[in-house]
Amino acid sequence: MRVVSLVPSLTEAVAVTAPGVLVGATDWCSRPAGLDVVRVGGTKNPDVAAIAALRPELVLANEEENRAPDLAAHRAAGLDNHVTTIRTLDEGLRELERVLAACGAGRRPRWLADAEAAWESVTPSAPRTAVVPIWRRPWMVLGRDTFAGDLLARLGVHNLYADHDERYPRIALDELRAAGPDLVVLPDEPYRFTPDDGPEAFPGTAAALVDGRMLTWYGPSLAEAPRALSRALRAAHR
Repeated sequence: MRVVSLVPSLTEAVAVTAPGVLVGATDWCSRPAGLDVVRVGGTKNPDVAAIAALRPELVLANEEENRAPDLAAHRAAGLDNHVTTIRTLDEGLRELERVLAACGAGRRPRWLADAEAAWESVTPSAPRTAVVPIWRRPWMVLGRDTFAGDLLARLGVHNLYADHDERYPRIALDELRAAGPDLVVLPDEPYRFTPDDGPEAFPGTAAALVDGRMLTWYGPSLAEAPRALSRALRAAHR
């Protein structure tokens, strides 16, 4: 198989499960460390000509991370897209199995079984309500039907915007504060929130700085995510 991945988390999943299959990946595909493949641009601006030149049998994409016009351009170039739709943990686990099978993985990887077991054994903490910004200038937060929101819900965190009409709504900071969250969850991607950039916007509200890979990636990180996220949530401070 010759595979190009346009999704960082799928890149990691395929690279650690079926070494040698990947021939191309985006500039944002940072895992596993030392991945040696041709870089084909970003998730939002892939170089279609460069991808086609690699003669892949499959191009891995995601309906959220990759743009429909780019996927259409791939099809016009005769490329076969495998487009994933992942909005819950269960969908993520199923799609990972499909992706790995499509890439010729001979057996189900141990990390996938470990991920299932890790999440099955989760005991939710005391319920807390939260807002989960993913960007500022303007402020954007998790809304309805998101993978990250599903993971947090399994850990006892209720997203105050889980019923919003949009999946990633823009909400003014004053409105976010007025919503009265117990907690603000601040991942380090796609916007890199830090102890000095994010918590100060929510004075008096506990802030949990979390690893964005643990919250938003579907792949080997899922086996570590329940423990890592729970630890970060427990460490939330005002």
